[in-house]
Amino acid sequence: MIGIIGAMQEEVEDLKAVMKDCRVERHASRDYITGELEGRDVVLVQCGVGKVNAAIAAEVLAGIYKCNYIINTGIAGSLNTAIDIGDIVLSTDALQHDMDVTGLGFEKGIIPDQDVSVFEASSSLRNIAKAACEKVNPDVKIFEGRVVSGDQFVSSEEVKKEIVDLFHGMCTEMEGAAIAQAAWLNNVPYLVIRAISDKADDSADMDYPSFKIKAIEHSVRLVREMMRMI
Repeated sequence: MIGIIGAMQEEVEDLKAVMKDCRVERHASRDYITGELEGRDVVLVQCGVGKVNAAIAAEVLAGIYKCNYIINTGIAGSLNTAIDIGDIVLSTDALQHDMDVTGLGFEKGIIPDQDVSVFEASSSLRNIAKAACEKVNPDVKIFEGRVVSGDQFVSSEEVKKEIVDLFHGMCTEMEGAAIAQAAWLNNVPYLVIRAISDKADDSADMDYPSFKIKAIEHSVRLVREMMRMI
């Protein structure tokens, strides 16, 4: 069983529309859609925005559905000048940029009393995703790197610079690292896939509505092809 998490309704509706034998089950106030996607048994869920929603969804996939893999699709803001709107970022690892216990002597981003604060993604899933993207999105540039997450829509050049300087991420969003942590705690391989919808700077509020649909289309095509290749 493969778990697929999307943050927004638009992300999951396009995938649900091409699934077979769909059945909806309710857990933690969310609909979990089981069925077949491109020949693979999957569970699809819209987790909602933010790290808490994302972590709960990942825990349900790992604990109740016993998923072998968890894939998180979605959109993000670019933290690298080489990454343009519409490009794809595949996670090498993920961390929470808003985890801040510096008042107790920890570096920013470190989770106290836990061995790991940076959660490594599955290299095999990443390789599959890269091959799939090259096939179905040939006009899209693919980047591999760190995804940084926080309960914050980054739309300030100042905030962006601080995140880049501290964490060296490729993109920023609001769910991936929470899913990564839940997957790590359950020993489930995961991958975060992010289509870039904005530049995470002072233009973010302008770019986001215009490019969100295009970004989601890239992700959906990629996930469908991944199911054929896994």
